[in-house]
Amino acid sequence: MSTQDPKSLIRIARDAGEHTEPEPLDLGARVRELRKARNWTLEQAASQAGLARSTLSKIENGQMSPTYDALKKLAIGLEISVPQLFTPPQREQVIGRMAVTRSGEGAAHATATYEHELLAETLTKKQMLPYRARVRARSMDEFEGWVRHDGEEFMYVLTGVVRLYTEFYEPVEMRRGDSAYYDGSMGHNVISVSDEDATILWVTSLA
Repeated sequence: MSTQDPKSLIRIARDAGEHTEPEPLDLGARVRELRKARNWTLEQAASQAGLARSTLSKIENGQMSPTYDALKKLAIGLEISVPQLFTPPQREQVIGRMAVTRSGEGAAHATATYEHELLAETLTKKQMLPYRARVRARSMDEFEGWVRHDGEEFMYVLTGVVRLYTEFYEPVEMRRGDSAYYDGSMGHNVISVSDEDATILWVTSLA
């Protein structure tokens, strides 16, 4: 890996969650999914929408093409807009996902400037990439230019003292408990200025 490792880490996370293009929307399945996401029974959803239970059942099972009036009632009952009934979710809808990473058990990715430990690596299709980093670099000369990547980034200093360099701002010295939130497409690098290697928590959005 090059020193511009956050790009590589993001690529690793995206590859892990890569999926094929969604199939054409099944309206009945979409309505059922929205109902179950709210933990509603057919009776509860039908009551919310002002429809007969049998009508909603037929819609969910593809046995009936609802009128626009029925679609409006469904949307109001589900507290969404009519277009949202026909908009397939952009990502898999999973309720209650969780990943626990024990101390020291994250996936290691070392470079000349950082030692990264990926956290929650088993959780696919996540929208954030959290990782703990040991900052080995002591000078900007150790980097092959600026690190840049899509999305936004949050950095929190865990131990030691670091200096955050960014493309459009003066360098900032940061100590334990200090944090920074910045645009990942803006060039940035971090070096350790304490005697020991500093450690930081980074959270990068995968947008």
